[in-house]
Amino acid sequence: MKSLRLCGSNQPNQPFPNDARRMSKNPMRESILHLVREFARQQLAPATFVPGRDMVPPAGRVLDPEAYVALVNAALDGWLTTGRFNEEFERLIAQRIGVKKALTTNSGSSANLLALSALTSPMLGERALKPGDEVITAAAGFPTTINPILQNGLTPVFVDSELPSYNPTTQAIGAAIGPRTRAIMLAHALGNPFRADEIRTLADRHGLWLIEDCCDAFGSTLHGRSVGSFGHLGTLSFYPAHHITTGEGGAVFTDDPLLARIVESFRDWGRDCYCAPGKDNTCGKRFDWQLGDLPCGYDHKYTYSHAGYNLKITDMQAALGVAQMARLNDFIAARRANFLHLRERLRDCEEFLVLPEATAASDPSWFGFLLTLRENAPCSRVDLLRYLDQHKIGTRLLFAGNVTRQPYMKGRHFRASGDLAVANVITERSFWIGVYPGLTTEMLDYAADRIREFLGVGF
Repeated sequence: MKSLRLCGSNQPNQPFPNDARRMSKNPMRESILHLVREFARQQLAPATFVPGRDMVPPAGRVLDPEAYVALVNAALDGWLTTGRFNEEFERLIAQRIGVKKALTTNSGSSANLLALSALTSPMLGERALKPGDEVITAAAGFPTTINPILQNGLTPVFVDSELPSYNPTTQAIGAAIGPRTRAIMLAHALGNPFRADEIRTLADRHGLWLIEDCCDAFGSTLHGRSVGSFGHLGTLSFYPAHHITTGEGGAVFTDDPLLARIVESFRDWGRDCYCAPGKDNTCGKRFDWQLGDLPCGYDHKYTYSHAGYNLKITDMQAALGVAQMARLNDFIAARRANFLHLRERLRDCEEFLVLPEATAASDPSWFGFLLTLRENAPCSRVDLLRYLDQHKIGTRLLFAGNVTRQPYMKGRHFRASGDLAVANVITERSFWIGVYPGLTTEMLDYAADRIREFLGVGF
């Protein structure tokens, strides 16, 4: 790829359209937002929980009147792509993680795709991932942590996890490194951090990239540091089940300015230009660049450095994200409290259940309460899940389980490091119930009591 060079004179910057008009206060707008706030208060009034009639969901969104106001406020701008709210949302995400740059995208899956694809950029020179290179990842997890590896023509190397953390060990990662290994891409299992500090040290020793999938772990810390700040890149999801929501949405973040520029290019059609929507000539040299074999002065807005996509979010989604960020600390505190409550209520079931435990030196922002039936349990997982389902208690598996056993993996090229025995146990005997902030103590007690009842503990 030929380098970019200047070939002409500078051009003045252009303002974002209608900034002054959109940012100004308007009495009619204030009246509309007041009515929205009152409407939301009525809509969100809590209902009385009736055990056995009402659902105890495993996950879900938690909205307040300010979330409704944020959505309508952004809609009244009439600005339908990313704009002022997204700028603030990206700033808040980066600040929370403790990195220099965050870039929003339309889902956590897209965030993973962008993070991994960024490492294939020719801008990285000899460190760029090439087809056939290996990327180490956990066998037990969510498919879209793995799929970007396959989509980029790379080879996933699957490692086993351990109980009760449900994460791979540093030793397992080290044992999986081979002559073609170039990167590690791992998710923090249901909010429980993997040893990102040790694995980053291991990655640096071997010259490997590290991507932290934090989609289930926003707010988790390790040694007092936010997960996502250890890797070269990190990702988040804002799907309704996650710690905060924008409906659909996600983010990629990094401390590396070059990686941030590459991610932004892949997200924004693959273009070399970094102008925000509605802006032209941010660099002041729009018609002065030359890239590749294009003629000198070819419009920088239509110069492409990567095979990219359009994976941005709307400003309405970002506005909701800003409102949700204001509640993140409360959400995290509720998840931790709910987790501890369930652990205490199910403590006497340890004869039959493996209860989850936090990684040493970590403080997880739990996504769910993960359980594994022991071999001596008096029931099968499917019988227990059917019983809970009949009693309106929502459950989920640890996503794909051992992904090498999934139908879509048949015929695909991968390498397994070890026998993946624990991943198989997770596939056959693990499940989780909810700890999200929308659950009340009464709901948690009802779920715990039904599990204890079916196992014959305390009844």
